[in-house]
Amino acid sequence: MKVTVVGAGAVGASCAEYIAIKDFASEVVLLDIKEGYAEGKAMDLMQTASLNGFDTKITGITNDYSKTAGSDIAVITSGVPRKPGMTREELIGINAGIVKTVASSLLEHSPDAILIVVSNPMDTMTYLVHKTTDLPKNRIIGMGGALDSARFKYRLAEALDAPISDIDGMVIGGHSDTGMVPLASHATRNSINVTEFLTEERLSQVVEDTKVGGATLTKLLGTSAWYAPGAAVSSLVQAIACDQKKMFPCSTYLEGEYGLEDICIGVPVLLGKNGIEEIVDVPLSDAEKNKMKESAAGVSKTNGLLEL
Repeated sequence: MKVTVVGAGAVGASCAEYIAIKDFASEVVLLDIKEGYAEGKAMDLMQTASLNGFDTKITGITNDYSKTAGSDIAVITSGVPRKPGMTREELIGINAGIVKTVASSLLEHSPDAILIVVSNPMDTMTYLVHKTTDLPKNRIIGMGGALDSARFKYRLAEALDAPISDIDGMVIGGHSDTGMVPLASHATRNSINVTEFLTEERLSQVVEDTKVGGATLTKLLGTSAWYAPGAAVSSLVQAIACDQKKMFPCSTYLEGEYGLEDICIGVPVLLGKNGIEEIVDVPLSDAEKNKMKESAAGVSKTNGLLEL
């Protein structure tokens, strides 16, 4: 199992680190355009191997896609990260060109690879990859819902003063501050709906805190977060590599599912060796359906800015 991560910045390096530590891949290739940067990150990570007990080989490469040949899974983190006060949508002009070039370069050397898109605005970048490659929809996956759901569960555990292992919850919809749809009606603590423990007001606060989770961290850090995004990507990669058939909300191309057409947006999917093995139909309340439609309208508006 060979995994390529394009972009050796904070998110890409974190992703490579978590994949290596989980020790399910034989090799992780970390590629960046900055001379020596990926090589340095890879060397630093490899020097943790004996300490963290993994045997995954991490290789750093400067802009030579031939070294990524034969990758089973490729992760695209390339692009400009958010700065304080910046929306994910404002990155589209810069990142669209980068993502298009990266996807083409990866597929030239690994035509059978499954692509995971992380670059923002993530739903639109996932849509761009669909429109500019000949890949089937199951092999193009946008990482947003997995991260947003992890943030939702963190906020729920905080509100409940409960161990996070007790908590289950999911966020669908667009990966944006206004587009996320945390499914409060399905969130549970050890199979009991959280509405049994939290007031409507407190649960609404959890939902709002979840939606601005990325912006909150960007304001505190001065740039995008990286630990949780890296961990989220590694979970998707592991589910595919190990054929786990695990359910995650991911941005995928819809053709009528959830009443939506010609859009990439977060919905529950099963991930296995073929990438997206199944889109899962989850019953939504009328309010959640309306929020999903609003979210889709926002994503479609951003998609309209693409020069396809």
